Amino acid sequence: MSSVSSILADLKAKGRENTRRIYSNHGMAPERTFGVSTADMKAIAKTLRGRQDVACELAATGMMEAMYLGGMVADGAKLSAAELNQWLEHAQGLQMVGEHTIPWLAVEHPQARELALKWIDSKKEHVASAGWCTYGGLVTIKPDADLDLAEIERLLDRVVNEIGKAQNRAKYRMNEFVISVGGYVKPLLAEAKAAAKKIGAVKVEMGNTDCKVPLATAYIEKIEGMGRVGKKKKTLRC
Repeated sequence: MSSVSSILADLKAKGRENTRRIYSNHGMAPERTFGVSTADMKAIAKTLRGRQDVACELAATGMMEAMYLGGMVADGAKLSAAELNQWLEHAQGLQMVGEHTIPWLAVEHPQARELALKWIDSKKEHVASAGWCTYGGLVTIKPDADLDLAEIERLLDRVVNEIGKAQNRAKYRMNEFVISVGGYVKPLLAEAKAAAKKIGAVKVEMGNTDCKVPLATAYIEKIEGMGRVGKKKKTLRC
């Protein structure tokens, strides 16, 4: 049975400097990455299915790949709200974890909405970003009947009013939230399109990459043109 120390050794052995450089260019703290590909992490995850205890220990290491791997293995519904908050604190400087792993775990939790709203209000950039990702994730997987549409409208208004002064990564995820509402919440399509038009092109520092910030108006129109508005996802997990 794999121990956390043996898993960390395996991750370190699988690390590649080129991959580590790519992660660094995308904003990951270089001293907290090994440079392991997601494909290699998925292969390890298959050997750890059901090991919630190991997943939590991996998260506590603060290393990006260990935390990402832990998120692949963990069941978000079995984590406490306190554990999710602790994972998120460890994710500062690791946007792959804070904006992907944590939200896909959080949406599985019975208090997902409450956690998302709390995180959105945070003054910490990585926490607010995770909050917008989590609420955006909820609208992509939950039936419209289970969503608080009035609350989502208020969040759209909040994006319009606050995105200009939001911190960098939060700004990116606020723009993405508008796209998610427009693409997945059919009753609020018109409201999301109106919000997208108001925020226009959003400027975000994307580091040493060629990544672009999607234009929300164009992205929503593309989804609408494909006839996919309101088509929900089964999961956020990659």
